[in-house]
Amino acid sequence: MIYADIIIDISSDKLDRSFQYRVPEKLEREIKVGMVVSIPFGNGNQLRKGYVTGLSDKLKISSGRLKDICGICSGEETTESRLIALAAWMKENYGSTMIQALKTVLPIQERVKAKEKKYICLNIPEDTGYQILADLEKTRFKARTRLLKELLEKKRLEFTLASKELGTTSAVVKKMQEQGIIRIEYDEIMRNSLDTSDIPKEDEKLLTEEQETAVRQIMEEWEKPFPRPVLIEGVTGSGKTQVYMKLIEWTVSRGEQAIVLIPEIALTYQTVRRFYARFGDKVSVINSRQSQGERYDQFKRAKRGEVQVMIGPRSALFTPFSNLGLIVIDEEHEPSYKSENSPRYHARETAVQRSILEHAKVVMGSATPSMEAYSQAMRGNYGLVRLNARYGSRPMPQVSVVDLREELKAGNRSVLSRELREKMKARFEKKEQVMLFLNRRGYAGFVSCRSCGHVMKCPHCDVSLSEHNNDRLLCHYCGYETRKPQSCPVCGSPYIGGFKAGTQQIEKVVRESFPGIRTLRMDFDTTRTKGSYERILASFAAHDADVLIGTQMIVKGHDFPDVTLVGVIAADLSLNAEDYRCSERTFQLLCQAAGRGGRGNKPGEAVIQTYHPDHYSIQAAAVQDYQAFYEEEMSYRMLLDYPPASHMLAVLGSGPEDESLVQAMHYLKLYIQRIYKGNDLHVIGPAYAAVGKVKDIYRQVIYLKHEDYQVLVKIKDQLEKYIEINSGFRKMYIQFDFS
Repeated sequence: MIYADIIIDISSDKLDRSFQYRVPEKLEREIKVGMVVSIPFGNGNQLRKGYVTGLSDKLKISSGRLKDICGICSGEETTESRLIALAAWMKENYGSTMIQALKTVLPIQERVKAKEKKYICLNIPEDTGYQILADLEKTRFKARTRLLKELLEKKRLEFTLASKELGTTSAVVKKMQEQGIIRIEYDEIMRNSLDTSDIPKEDEKLLTEEQETAVRQIMEEWEKPFPRPVLIEGVTGSGKTQVYMKLIEWTVSRGEQAIVLIPEIALTYQTVRRFYARFGDKVSVINSRQSQGERYDQFKRAKRGEVQVMIGPRSALFTPFSNLGLIVIDEEHEPSYKSENSPRYHARETAVQRSILEHAKVVMGSATPSMEAYSQAMRGNYGLVRLNARYGSRPMPQVSVVDLREELKAGNRSVLSRELREKMKARFEKKEQVMLFLNRRGYAGFVSCRSCGHVMKCPHCDVSLSEHNNDRLLCHYCGYETRKPQSCPVCGSPYIGGFKAGTQQIEKVVRESFPGIRTLRMDFDTTRTKGSYERILASFAAHDADVLIGTQMIVKGHDFPDVTLVGVIAADLSLNAEDYRCSERTFQLLCQAAGRGGRGNKPGEAVIQTYHPDHYSIQAAAVQDYQAFYEEEMSYRMLLDYPPASHMLAVLGSGPEDESLVQAMHYLKLYIQRIYKGNDLHVIGPAYAAVGKVKDIYRQVIYLKHEDYQVLVKIKDQLEKYIEINSGFRKMYIQFDFS
């Protein structure tokens, strides 16, 4: 016997309840997750439509209360049903509840009122109106007279204008409505945060021969019976966006819709302007900085088919398009495509799954593809297209690497090296712009020697140790702990400690070093308010500042023709993060940062400041050699069984009581060892998470590594059942995170 979990009303704001129904034998072979079915509902067994969210052979309620599904609603596969099927896939593959998955793919669940404009309309024939007007002019009802006279002229008046200009009160309106002279109409107004008033229409740009070849290769892939996702590996400034636009144009011409994913809200300003200039009102945007009403209206427009192209970060992937044809993932390597909340899905994998459900295509692009995406291309699972030259044959920026150890020896203790300072001065004299990049946020915990560059690392995990307040160094992967040394264990220098620098400090140094130079700062503190991204970027584009100082948000996808110099203040901040991906992140950030320079007609330069000038990620970034980096990095991943050489599952536990959490995670590890007897599963931990305590909630993690993804999924499924039946886990929150 098969039982189905069904949600009755998808538009309801109470998505936290599903109902179980019995699947009749005749429907067992046909029924699938996401289907629309008809069911008897409530005490009166009223026939309703519902969506199948899950199928199982286990009964959750007493058999006496169980009702049968009446039938499958043929031909009623809706947008919502496909999104529910996607939610079911996310639940299975990322370890979450169905409710969490549904709230992710169906994000607009609050009861948002439509915004409306009120109008007064003439409700009688014109000749009748003139007769009534003649009668009214003989009376003392001046307000009614003015209103009717205006309506006979214009037929339709905005209510607020009628009130202000004609002195029309609600009593007057009510009386004339009762007499049948007028009627009230409402027009729905779509809330939109997108200001398009100053965006000129742009004609289609001619593609270069290399771009034309790329489009042709992608089209050839699309002609296959089962087209693969396509990865575009294109150097910074190679014109990937123009390729996207050509593909979107083809998609829209077929009556299909396209989703364009961008990694951060900060990129919305420039991206939307470029797409709107090309496609006009067919384009819309959605992001978390919009009000709930704005988001609701844009999703509604998409569902109605009023929008053909939706642009936005990760959440835009779930735009309810009825005829989705293409998903574009720009800068696919960005870590922001990975959700931090349950389900901890990755937009790239989820986009591929949605494309399967919708019979759509996926195109992703980056100058520095993620190891995961590139390895998929190397295995033949993704198509690979390369763009090796910058648009307009512009030269790549000249990159120089500055050894900060030598700066210290020369007596320079400033955050700006001598070379960077000199090059900045030369640019200011030419009235050109400079970008200074510091990836400060989240990477401040490592301890290094200022003299020789040695970093304190875990002897077991090959990640940097993090400094804690009690002068202890801790590994957040395996729990290894040691005391912070007073001097460098390699060279004996007393100059050993955590790196302390921030964007504010850099801004202060720049202003002191170059009096009169105008600065803008773009970081978490300056971008908290709505519209702050757009204001800062528009101001810099208008040349209201000479220097833009910021964190990683300034090096992603922005195009400023007058920027001819990019300075990376401290490459080691990301190189020494307590993360196995730190070399990959560093290479990507440095390539992207260097690539912001020389995007106009003026040649660009980049200066990378580091204590590790010989590190392979910095060397490869300096010459923009992705292949060399990939091969080197992949050898380390294979040696240590890190993704994509292997698959990894993090079991994240959190709870208010430290002892209880430690015990619970210990039991989970024992259970894992009991259910899986093979020697090919690597279990690390439990250990405290990178931040072991947040708001009095303790956090621990267990890492599992295996070459077969499905083995980890099965372990996850068994752990979920184990947690469900054991009362000791009721005060704990357990999450699963796949890498």
